[in-house]
Amino acid sequence: MAAITAADVNKLRTMTGAGMMDCKKALTEADGDFEAARDILRKAGQKIADKRAENETSEGFVAVNVSEDGTNGKLVALACETESVAKVANFRELVQRILDAAVRTNAATKEELLSVKEDDGLTIQEHITDLTGKIGEKLDLTYVTLTAEKVASYIHSDSKKGVLVGLKNVGSADAAAVGRDVAMQIVAMKPVAVDKDGVDSATVEREIEIGKEQARAEGKPEAMLEKIAQGKLNKFYKEQTLLNQEFVKDGSMTIAQLLDSKSKGMTVTDFKRVAIGA
Repeated sequence: MAAITAADVNKLRTMTGAGMMDCKKALTEADGDFEAARDILRKAGQKIADKRAENETSEGFVAVNVSEDGTNGKLVALACETESVAKVANFRELVQRILDAAVRTNAATKEELLSVKEDDGLTIQEHITDLTGKIGEKLDLTYVTLTAEKVASYIHSDSKKGVLVGLKNVGSADAAAVGRDVAMQIVAMKPVAVDKDGVDSATVEREIEIGKEQARAEGKPEAMLEKIAQGKLNKFYKEQTLLNQEFVKDGSMTIAQLLDSKSKGMTVTDFKRVAIGA
């Protein structure tokens, strides 16, 4: 059995960021083999992740990057269980590491991003597992990316909500400024789609049926139910689709009208909204 010194424990702690007692225990179990000890710590993190898999992650931190030419945006959100963990340095450093990896590799999906290998030989997934072992909480990653003529971004003041919004026909308008206003609208009003063409058929059918049932409950004639339901559907489009919503900063215009006033024909092509715990 190898003698485990304080220097050995400190070395492993520097390598992994794990607690002193955890490092000593891992080194003892690994008979002084540092790589084996790192594996032991990682497996401990996976056990914690498995045990806490059903726990709610309502806290966390959102980070965003928009490319220098403004045509691509990437947003990562790392969720945890408690507010105190969301504020610690190594948690936020991991969020930045994940975002940097996404930008560096231009990862298209969460799965692709998780498999990115860093210079230390660990994947992003392994770094998340390692931190899980250190803090003892479930961590959950969300990743979205968006490409457009111009991409704008916004992170809410609580750092738990973020938006990427794609614009086209920007012209000479300040894309970052108008995009930020639109992104703030998306955070606040939670639209389900850009416009009515983006609403999936199942949602449309459900809204029509709800409209019919409401009209029927109010005693309206069966022959009028379809027309009444279509009217309610149009109200749904106005309230729930981005371009048709009233602008929260100026209720005299819709988002579509706001964009057109900044540059003729400017519109939103797509958006991504991410919210931790909401």
